[in-house]
Amino acid sequence: MLKGFLVILGLLVLVGVPAGIKIWEFRVMGATPVVIPPETVTASQVRKDRWPRTLEAVGSLVAVQGVTVAVELDGRVARIAFESGAQVRAGDLLVQMDTSVEDAQLRSAEAAADLARINLDRSQDLLAKRTVSRSDFDTASAQYKQAVAQVDNIRALIAKKTLRAPFAGRLGLRQVNLGQVVRAGDPVATLQTLDPIYVEFSVPEQQLALLAPGAQVRVRTDGAPGRVFEGRINAVNPQIDPTNRAVRVQATLPNLNAALRAGMFAQVEVLLPSDEEVLTIPATSVLYAPYGDTVFVIDDKQDEQVGETRKVLRQQIVRLGQPRGDFVSVLSGLEAGESVVTSGVFKLRPHMEVVIDNTLAPKAELDPQPANK
Repeated sequence: MLKGFLVILGLLVLVGVPAGIKIWEFRVMGATPVVIPPETVTASQVRKDRWPRTLEAVGSLVAVQGVTVAVELDGRVARIAFESGAQVRAGDLLVQMDTSVEDAQLRSAEAAADLARINLDRSQDLLAKRTVSRSDFDTASAQYKQAVAQVDNIRALIAKKTLRAPFAGRLGLRQVNLGQVVRAGDPVATLQTLDPIYVEFSVPEQQLALLAPGAQVRVRTDGAPGRVFEGRINAVNPQIDPTNRAVRVQATLPNLNAALRAGMFAQVEVLLPSDEEVLTIPATSVLYAPYGDTVFVIDDKQDEQVGETRKVLRQQIVRLGQPRGDFVSVLSGLEAGESVVTSGVFKLRPHMEVVIDNTLAPKAELDPQPANK
């Protein structure tokens, strides 16, 4: 009996002493206030700026002149005088089809025209001497005209079998081969004028009054990353599309090095005549979320116990405008002069104490130029 009592007493000592020590530690920890060190952040002030008013749209690049050169008559390809992708001038020979039959017919028709001309001249001399009737002279004149018309007809057939560039431009891929028998309408190659080049885009009808021929546009495209192409509006469609209530706009861009090609997707920015005053913050300040975009504003809060001023975060919902470079405009929610956190906003929370250190803060620019582009 005594032995069992001693065993139980030993177990209670073994369990109770560590438990008592832990309870004492927890009480000491509870009595000691936990001080969380302030978070180090970078910050920037909300500032007023003047930005050019712009309209943004998406569009496509279109060739000023573009056509698919096709065969007009059935025949066999006798000569190909171009290479795929070549630059040609207006009137340059592209494809010569076999005209051996037409050439023989042309020589026969020219001989018949010469004979008809001789007969007409003879009839005219005889008519002056009154040795032939007027009807015989009229017959000789009609025969000569028919012979000349036949010559012109054969020459036109030969010309239709001689394909030439209708205008200067760049050719596409060749779609015929030497000796191939082609039919009327078969494509030979595409031909497009790329300098200058059009960009076509649509804007809502509410913004139609802001557009005018001559307005400057800036175009960016994925096909030429990092480059901005400038041009001017040359035409605004007078008709509004009834399906989407948008108006089609066309602008002309210089394209000296053929960096732009027809069919490319384009991001278009139309510069309006007047500027607008905006509030701007670095784009890295914004915490994007489905329920609304927010920023962390840094407020000065007086600590009455210590008598010091601390910097505390306040999460503020904002309504954003257009982005530009490393900045974004703010339509509502902030005032000029307020300080906002510019980095690491995803790890912050309201009422957190912070310390500002802009030593390693990246510089925000309206027109950033990456060094490793």
